[in-house]
This record gives sequence, structure tokens and C-alpha cells, in this order.
Amino acid sequence: MLRFLKLALPKDIKESINSGNLSKAEEVLKDNLIKVAGLGADYVERLTFELERIRRLRMDYCLDVEEAFKKFKEVFPEANREVFTRLMKDRAFDMKIIDGNLKFFREYAFNFSKMNKEWRRKAKEPEIRKRAREVLLKRQDEIIKTAIRESGHISPIKFRILHKLSLKPGVVPSGEEVRVWIPIPRVCNLHPSVRILRSSHKVYLSHEQYPQRTTYLEGKVKDEKPTEFWVEYEYIVRAFYLPINPLKVKEYDTSSSLYLTYTAEKPPNISFTPYLEELTNRIVSCEDNPYLKAKRIYNWIITHVTYNLSYDYSLYDNIPEFVARERRGDCGMQALLFITLCRIAGIPARWQSGWYMNPVKPSMHDWAQFYVEPYGWLYADLSFGGSMPQERKEFYFGNIEGFRMAANEDISVQYDPPKRFLRSDPIDSQRGEVEWKYGNLYYDKWNYEVKVIKYEKL
Repeated sequence: MLRFLKLALPKDIKESINSGNLSKAEEVLKDNLIKVAGLGADYVERLTFELERIRRLRMDYCLDVEEAFKKFKEVFPEANREVFTRLMKDRAFDMKIIDGNLKFFREYAFNFSKMNKEWRRKAKEPEIRKRAREVLLKRQDEIIKTAIRESGHISPIKFRILHKLSLKPGVVPSGEEVRVWIPIPRVCNLHPSVRILRSSHKVYLSHEQYPQRTTYLEGKVKDEKPTEFWVEYEYIVRAFYLPINPLKVKEYDTSSSLYLTYTAEKPPNISFTPYLEELTNRIVSCEDNPYLKAKRIYNWIITHVTYNLSYDYSLYDNIPEFVARERRGDCGMQALLFITLCRIAGIPARWQSGWYMNPVKPSMHDWAQFYVEPYGWLYADLSFGGSMPQERKEFYFGNIEGFRMAANEDISVQYDPPKRFLRSDPIDSQRGEVEWKYGNLYYDKWNYEVKVIKYEKL
């Protein structure tokens, strides 16, 4: 889906973007698009994509100084203007000069708290996040005790979920048709049963094992009111807890389709660059057991990479390379690094994502899977593992607690039915996607809500 990123931008455009002169870059891009219209679809697509990336970059760096100070006070209530100004002058924050104006990344304060131990202790944690963590830790304890007592049998959970998208008034003229994709669970080892209960419009449902599964809805905009599209579904989800004996791990059949598929590159975000190959060799060293190699990679990431809220994923040319060099990234970025390093090391690995369905506070989430014989596909949740107390970090190497909705098993997959325009998220699929006849409708054009209506242990 993003293979055209291998095409280099003209030097003057790249320099303008890097220096924050986005208006000039836009001007040159539009001029070049007129000149290269007949030179091939890939190059036109590359330049068009860069125009969209500039628009998204402006949206990510959207806070002026006053707005940034307000955000700083939300995260650090005891901080004052003097401290904020000093840190700003020391360039401690994620900020850029864009077209002559100082702009801060929208989540700069949260990321600053994560990257600085001294300030991490001062950051205010929302009460709802504390309650969600308590529920999660209780669930982990329950899984481990039950699995040991009942020889691995863990009772599944049934969720009923409402996923709603609301198009903002005036975005699309009344009477025009809007096309909507809403992710739903794949039928897989995690989800043995998935059922659509109700919807706002007639739905087309992609195959139960489609790699990025969605419900597709379409409808016309009515008057000036918000146009809503929603799906209510029910699914069963299993937890997974399995102690592994590394001595029982077998060699791979390197000619199998599974091995060949899940140890291959998928540019641009699963690419075996020289830097990542060297890093993999350093981490794995002389270890030759696949399970223990994967464990070394997991341990390196959770101890060397700090969780940070990301820019729009489309702003990165190569996510794993960025994470490995900068030592920071969100859940999906850490998962992509793990997958890439595993594949370089000859360990089949793949993406999994959707939602972390904590009954207190559901949120978008990404994680990974890796394959070892004879145990099959195991789980690796890097960002959760990295955030756990020391005695719980290993839980997320191989295991998963069951508060999940996995809609996706791959990255950058075209939808069924296909989307006509560039997606808001060309890599993952979580919030949903919306478009009309003149193009994609980005996240600023609509709102979304994912609500846990019912949650019960079976």
C-alpha cells in the first residue's frame, strides 16, 4: 500500500520540509505534480502522498505556546510558567518552527513525562487509567492461577460492543453518499465466535479470516445533522497462558509457506535495513533456539524503548528503523520493531491489532505474534510488557490476558470492498475509515466511539 515511499523526494522539497518551510514545500510539490503527470502513476502517487503528509504534519504540530503551556499544566498541575519557559528554551520539548511559527506536537507533554524520569513522578495520572490497570492486574492473576490449577483451561469472556462513527455536519453536502468501514473481530484462536447484532445501515461483512476485517456500510448525508454509522456486535474472546519449555522447541521447516510468508520483508515498515540487521545480530548473538532468540528481542525492546504517543503513522518512512534509533514509540511501533527483528533472525512473526477491551476504558492497541514449533503462535505485547512491574513483565512474552478485539493480522492491507482513496491510517485499522466521491475523510471530519455494552465471563 505504501511501496511508492521507496521513491525519493526531490532534494529541494525534502530540505523545505525538514526546515519547517511547509508552505514552500507544498508550492513546489504542486508545481512538480503538473510537470510529472505523464511520468508514471507511482511518482504522481508519491508526490500526492507527500502533500497529504504535510497536511497531517500541521495537524500533529498544532499547539502554539499558550496552548502548549495549558497542556503542560494538565499533565503537571504544580508546574509554573517559569519552569515551562526554561524547559522550552532548553529545547526539552517536541516542537518545530513551521512557516516561521513555533508549534508543539499535540502530545508533547505526555511524551516529555515518559522520557524524563524526574518529571515522570510528577505527572498526574487520570483516575480512570488507575482503575483500568487494577482490573488488568487482577485479570492476569486470575489467568495464571486458573491455568495452573485447571491444566491450562481458562474461561473465555463474552463482549458486546458498539462501534459508532459520526460524520460532522457540513463536511459532505446533504444527499451525497458516504462509504464507511468499521473494524470487527476476525474469527481466529482468540475469537472462536463473532456475531453482528444490529447496525445503522445494511452491512457488507468481509470474510471471517480476512487479514484486516471490517463491516462496510454506505448511506446518504441528511440535512445539517451529524450522520451516524454504527455496528453492534458480540464476540467471545479467550485468554492464553502457556508455559514453554525451550528444550522442546523444534527446528522450522524453512520451505513451508508459513515460514516463507512470516519471515519475509514487507516494505516500507518491515524492511531488513543494514542497521536493523546489525542490531538483530547484536541482540541475538550466538543464541540459536528460536524461542530464546525471540525472548532476547522482547527483553531488549521492553528495556531499551520508552513508550511514547506517536505522530500519524503515515509521517514515518520506516517505523522500526525510527524506533530502534530513537528508542521510543507506541504499541504498534514497538510491535513492528519486534516483528522485523524476529523475521531478520529467522523467526516467523506477524502483526495483530484492534482494541484493548478493558471494561473500564477500552482503547486502540497493537501487539505481535511469533511462531515456534511445536507450540504454534504465541503472543508478544511489547508496550504492556514494558509498562508492567518487574515480576509481571514476562507475562506478555507468550501470553495474553483476553481483554482483546483482534480485527487485524497484517499491516497495510486493502479493505474488502476496496477503498478508492488513501486511507486515514494506511497501516492499521482501528477507528474506522470514511470517504466520499471526492476523497478520503480524515479523522478531523468525524468522531468515533467504542463502547463496552456488556461484559461477562463464561
